[in-house]
Amino acid sequence: MMLKYDATQKVEERLATAQVYANKKGSAIQSIAAFCAFAYPLPSLVATGNVDKAAIFNSEGTSLWASSPGFTVAPAEIKAVVASFADTNDLKRVQSEGFYVAGEKFFTLISDERSLYGKKGKEGVVIVKTQQAILVAHYPESVQPGVAANTVEQLGDYLISVGY
Repeated sequence: MMLKYDATQKVEERLATAQVYANKKGSAIQSIAAFCAFAYPLPSLVATGNVDKAAIFNSEGTSLWASSPGFTVAPAEIKAVVASFADTNDLKRVQSEGFYVAGEKFFTLISDERSLYGKKGKEGVVIVKTQQAILVAHYPESVQPGVAANTVEQLGDYLISVGY
C-alpha cells in the first residue's frame, strides 16, 4: 500500500520556519528565507507521485527558486508563461500557438490569469501563479491530468493563503 505524501503540510512547515527566521533577521533576509522555504517543497511535490518534476520561479519569472534535477525551463519559456498570465485578449496567443517548457512544446488546455495547463500526448504540465511565485510541474503519462492539476492547484492555494 502506498502512503499519500502531503506536500502542502511539508511546505507549511518549511514556510513557518523560514518566516520565523526572516522575522528574527529582518526584511533584508526575507528573500533568502523564501528561497530556503521553496527549496524543500519540490521533492515533497514530486513525492506525491502526481508530478515527476517541477520548478518554482518568482512571479516575474526572472529568478529560479528551485528546480528538480534535469528539469530546465529556459528563460524565454518562462517569459512566455508570464506573458500568458498578463494577456487579457479573448483568444490568448498561448491558446493558438501553444507554449514550451523544458524544450518541449505543449498544446494549451487552460489559460487564465492564474493557471496554464498544457498537454503533449499523454503527458502534460500544470503551471500556477501565486502572489509571489510561479509553480511549474510536469506530469507523466501514467498520471491523470486532473489529479496532477489538483495537486499543483492545492499547493498554489496554500501558498496564496500564507502570502506567497
